[in-house]
Amino acid sequence: MESENKRPIYLDLLKIRLPIGGVVSIIHRASGVLLVALLPVSVYLLQRTLESQAAFVRVLAAVHETFARSAMLVVLWFFCQHLFAGIRHLLMDMDIGTSRRAGRAGAWLVFAATAAVVLYAAARIL
Repeated sequence: MESENKRPIYLDLLKIRLPIGGVVSIIHRASGVLLVALLPVSVYLLQRTLESQAAFVRVLAAVHETFARSAMLVVLWFFCQHLFAGIRHLLMDMDIGTSRRAGRAGAWLVFAATAAVVLYAAARIL
């Protein structure tokens, strides 16, 4: 009779190498969480801009600072990553790009599209 090993298994998460599709999937979830976490800040800034013209000018001046522009690029990266990965997941739900080769290409395409949009935006606002 075989004895079953019931000891807990230690997984070193830093040594596990996920395929690129798994990395895109995890980043898709993380970017979604971060975008939801940023909703209160976005609503607050919107509320501030709608108070008066002077408040709008103050928010606009704050947005033109270098730190704020960099933060907007990070938020844009979150948004683009989440959008493009979501489109990829929707296509895969419709059985488009479900093969291993197409899935890998789609994952790299998500990263490339995100980088292209963020680099274009960075060239425009920095």
